[in-house]
Amino acid sequence: MKISKPRGTRDFLPEETAHRRHVESIMRNVVTHWGYHEIITPTFEHLDLFTLKSGEGIIGEIYNFTDKGDRDLSLRPELTAPAMRMYVNGMQSRPLPLKLFYFENCFRYERPQKGRFREFWQFGVEVIGSKSPHADAEVIALAEKMVESAGIKGDIHVGHLGVIRHILQELDGEEQTRIMRFVDKKDDKGLDDYLESINATAELREQLFELVSISGENAIEKAREIVGSLPELDRFELLLDLLEGYGVDFSVDFGIARGLDYYTGMVFEIYAEGLGAQNQVCGGGSYQLIQLFGGGDVPSTGFGIGFDRIMEVCTLEPKPIPGVVVVATDDTRIEAIDIATKLREYVPVYLDIMERNFRNQLSHANNVEADYVVIVGKKEVEAGKVTLKEMASGEQGLTTLDEALELILR
Repeated sequence: MKISKPRGTRDFLPEETAHRRHVESIMRNVVTHWGYHEIITPTFEHLDLFTLKSGEGIIGEIYNFTDKGDRDLSLRPELTAPAMRMYVNGMQSRPLPLKLFYFENCFRYERPQKGRFREFWQFGVEVIGSKSPHADAEVIALAEKMVESAGIKGDIHVGHLGVIRHILQELDGEEQTRIMRFVDKKDDKGLDDYLESINATAELREQLFELVSISGENAIEKAREIVGSLPELDRFELLLDLLEGYGVDFSVDFGIARGLDYYTGMVFEIYAEGLGAQNQVCGGGSYQLIQLFGGGDVPSTGFGIGFDRIMEVCTLEPKPIPGVVVVATDDTRIEAIDIATKLREYVPVYLDIMERNFRNQLSHANNVEADYVVIVGKKEVEAGKVTLKEMASGEQGLTTLDEALELILR
């Protein structure tokens, strides 16, 4: 019986895996150089962790199950909630701020489509313990640097939910949530219909549509004309000044809502060309979640990068590493093991484990497109040397192992 992979999942062949690991290592290098430390959380968590954060409605979008102990569990659909749970469980006594990052697979039960899978990978960052615009600025600058490190020029949009929430303060929490989701989806008609259905005042409707349409230059001044002088706008203005200090290329966009209840202040998104309608590769903001999970009133700022979308448009390729095949005769296989072991300290080496004869070993080296063949025959063993063959040119010669390695690595 042939068994196929589950719908919405993927197999990564060796070449693609090497490509993904290469880009991952580059992005890891960036985030660690910014002073962030990696964390790893469980693949499955208690279901309550995600319903507390996102509501019962998320159950239809996730892989949840009851285990043999009759516990309600879920494969993680994202990593922010697990990171906050980890902080509450074991990191509250540590000095703040905490700068954390993760790179893990997540799972969502949704209809697979281009750029969206049921198993996907997320690269994320969380700064715990600072509500300063300096923390917000660093997070955005880091996100830009990580996306750029993958060879992608992102279009960064920055907004502030505190300003929108000021306009909506007369409405209840559920009404604000519904409005935020319409704004997030850019559904002006749906938003207008909903505002009418809840009898929102004409002033509120006018202010909201004016605010979410603000973008580009002089955005702060335009926002002040609508809502007046707000501390949130002052903080946002400082954030924008800091971003310019980081050299971040961004656009102000008060129409970003992120569509999630827990965001409280700054929000941002990064878009990339070549992905069609699903062109967002990164999103984040400042939020309050720790108190929800039993911790104190501790602010956080973070983002998530959709690694699979990054890989769709990333053209970076790993630097080629010379491939070496060690070829032996039946009576020199032990000596060939020693030669291969020494070479493996420096380069990838294939050594025959199929008991092929000498001629078929050479043929296999050609089939796997080896760059070099190191021949360990009887005459080589007696001379204490090896024969190095460069496959592209066909040139070969008797040499010491050290000399052969020097030629391979040149």
